[in-house]
Amino acid sequence: MNVTFKRHRRLRKTAAIRAMVKETTLSANDFIYPLFVTEETNKKTEVPSMPGVFQFSLDRLNDEVAEVQKLGIRAIILFGLPHHKDEIGSEAFASHGIIQKATKQIKEAFPDMLVIADTCLCEFTDHGHCGIIREGDVVNDESLNLLVKTAISQAEAGADIIAPSNMMDGFVAAIRQGLDEAGYVDVPIMSYAVKYASAFYGPFRDAANSAPAFGDRKTYQMDPANREEAVREATSDLEEGADFLIVKPALSYLDIVRDVKEMSDVPIVAYNVSGEYAMVKAAAQNGWVNEKAIVLEKLLSMKRAGASLILTYFAKDAAQWLYEETQGGY
Repeated sequence: MNVTFKRHRRLRKTAAIRAMVKETTLSANDFIYPLFVTEETNKKTEVPSMPGVFQFSLDRLNDEVAEVQKLGIRAIILFGLPHHKDEIGSEAFASHGIIQKATKQIKEAFPDMLVIADTCLCEFTDHGHCGIIREGDVVNDESLNLLVKTAISQAEAGADIIAPSNMMDGFVAAIRQGLDEAGYVDVPIMSYAVKYASAFYGPFRDAANSAPAFGDRKTYQMDPANREEAVREATSDLEEGADFLIVKPALSYLDIVRDVKEMSDVPIVAYNVSGEYAMVKAAAQNGWVNEKAIVLEKLLSMKRAGASLILTYFAKDAAQWLYEETQGGY
């Protein structure tokens, strides 16, 4: 054969060579594990649409955090299910709120575990929206005041990182100012900078009991059709003081992860959301896909796109699989 071509397969010949030239890797340090905490007692309740994901009462929470820590995962993010909801979500910023109690408990028992507090009102309002409602709409600036109170109260409880997810305009600037004035200048903000109004959130709303009672969230979350808008949102959050930028969802938005990575110099977090988790679980339970292979491949794709960290319900499984691969050697 008299043909000239390059032999790329030389670097794929053995497992050792493939490992040597691997460009992107995964480790437990990459993962943030979401935890749902409820006010109930002695409860560990599986979310029907998310097999393997549970709501934990405070008295069952430490066992789960211990397992997470044992797997080498160093960060968790907390979502709360309060007993009481009202029109302004007052349990979100109460010193005795479920997130505040869970944070104090975890930091006391596991001081090295990073606790990230999701800062929003939708889990705590009786209408399920992320701010104050006036004439059927979420009002921006009044809602900011409550979000600042929530962030300060979470920092007072010991949260290591504040993660505002509400998508109000100016939320990073307002929260940064509030934290600084309260003396929490060293508490970083992990902003949900680019959050689309996505159909992939359905199972989360079951888990957090946070579906909107009317309408939708399209006046504050982004249109999935828009790419340039993502850059504008991320730019605003950087200018306002964000220390991390989250892109949510992840799998259908890897182009956005790459865009945000290229325009910023802070760590990018890909949120591998509940719908993405549920689809893989359902397919795996039916024997249609190899769960381990497909999960590790899609998490790797998020790192390859530019994510420094991945917020994922698969964190425990992935950490365990990665550990087993290391023990097996290659």
